[in-house]
Amino acid sequence: MQTTYIFGHKKPDTDSVCSSICLSYLKNKLGENTEPRVLGDLNKETKFVLESFGFKEPEFLNDVKVQIKDMHYEKNARLEEHESIYKAYRYLMECGYTGLPLVNKKNELTGYVNVKEISKYLIDGDMNYLHTSYDNILATLSAKAILRFDNVIEGKIMAAAFKSETFIEQINLDNHDILIVGDRYKIMEYAVQSGIKLLILVNSMELPNELLEIAKKNKVNVVSVPLGTYKCANMVRLCNYVQMINVTETPISFSVYDYRNDFIDISNKYGHTNYPIVNKRNECLGMMRLIDQNDFERKKVILVDHNQSAQSVDGIEEAEIVEVVDHHNLGTIGTTAPINFRSMPVGCTCTLLYKLFQEANVEIPKNIAGLMLSAILSDTMLYKSPTTTELDVKTGEKLAEIAELDSYNYGIQMFKAASSIAGMSISDIVNSDIKSFRVDEDTSLSIGQVFTMDFEELSKKQDEIVSLLTTMKKMGNLKLVLLFVTDIIKNGSYLYYSEGADDFVMEAYDLKEVVQGIYLDGAVSRKKQMLPPMLETLERRG
Repeated sequence: MQTTYIFGHKKPDTDSVCSSICLSYLKNKLGENTEPRVLGDLNKETKFVLESFGFKEPEFLNDVKVQIKDMHYEKNARLEEHESIYKAYRYLMECGYTGLPLVNKKNELTGYVNVKEISKYLIDGDMNYLHTSYDNILATLSAKAILRFDNVIEGKIMAAAFKSETFIEQINLDNHDILIVGDRYKIMEYAVQSGIKLLILVNSMELPNELLEIAKKNKVNVVSVPLGTYKCANMVRLCNYVQMINVTETPISFSVYDYRNDFIDISNKYGHTNYPIVNKRNECLGMMRLIDQNDFERKKVILVDHNQSAQSVDGIEEAEIVEVVDHHNLGTIGTTAPINFRSMPVGCTCTLLYKLFQEANVEIPKNIAGLMLSAILSDTMLYKSPTTTELDVKTGEKLAEIAELDSYNYGIQMFKAASSIAGMSISDIVNSDIKSFRVDEDTSLSIGQVFTMDFEELSKKQDEIVSLLTTMKKMGNLKLVLLFVTDIIKNGSYLYYSEGADDFVMEAYDLKEVVQGIYLDGAVSRKKQMLPPMLETLERRG
């Protein structure tokens, strides 16, 4: 069963991470195969939560682009380089392939052979040379083994076409020769006495006993074939190792982790028909045929706590989105088929998940309840956020009972763990939870939010913060970048913004004057109090 990945947005917060873990638990209880993932580094709060309830951080998901491993390719389509040319040809014909990767005994990619090179070899190849194994000779010529002293046979091929006397007088035989002979006793005797490498007896001939003893003494390899001299002479060179007609020792290959788009680009550039597929150890797993490039399986994903492409994983357009569970406004995510889309105007995705557990009649374990409660307390800021609904509060109370926790005391511990900025750079602070939003095709903005109970310490680095926000605006081609520093206890936020945005900030938040670090009482929700006024202002100004 294909694994379905469940993940939140690119700037993981407690709700997105806990929702991924909890929904994956629910889905797996219902018989599905899912795994939670994250798209970025976890913040201090989320790490505190996971440690508190004994969960490991979900694995990082770099992208969901279609990879070679998601595509159909001819698995195990390869040939050991010491197989015969004849076997290679038969394999190609039986499978309908035009070529095959070659591998060594360790299955490492060593080359490539194709029908064109086999044809060329049959016409232009050296008819008088053989380098192969004794077994290849038996298999290719349907031969019977009579004497075997060497596993590898190499030498010059000749057929006894002259009269016996003429042959013996004119041909000097040694242990590098391979002789094809019929019922010519004197030539057989001459051959075994000369200690040739291999004697091939045609028409199923047997070697007389007295000559057999001489052959044994001189270690002459002997086989008997059912073929006539002419057919044998034509077939014997097909016993050669297929590596003799290797097209290239370094063929263009692809890793199973390479992307489909890269495969298409490279195959368009080189125009080859087949490409070997390898793993990280250069072991050949099979072969991708150009005609199979459109036969692939998209990665299945479930999105939680977001539904905007800009906030989602790279390559989301190549994935199959099977479900979305979110509590934000509708974004830019699109699908090609109907999906399960669960959305409610509540303060936290985990409030929705609680309902899903109820509907599925699945009991919520203590540790899962702890994660879901943590997410609700985080997103509603201890139920003080204007996004908080009665359902969030009731759900939080029920989860606190299951987790055996005091919501307020636990929440304060969680926020204290999250709000410490000791040892963090300004870049780390600003980027710890920042999201981008698109107003129209030409206008985008970013809003970051950080929670701290030590604003005075942060305010000492005001110039550095503003400089970074301004740089981010220029680098990202954004209209403006805002950072809200939220104090949970005071229930408000201090606002920093990129240079040149004074008018926008004043108009958006209805201020008579504005300075960097201005305190906005009651402004704690990015979704309801920070983003909407700015979007409205930008839309008015066009």
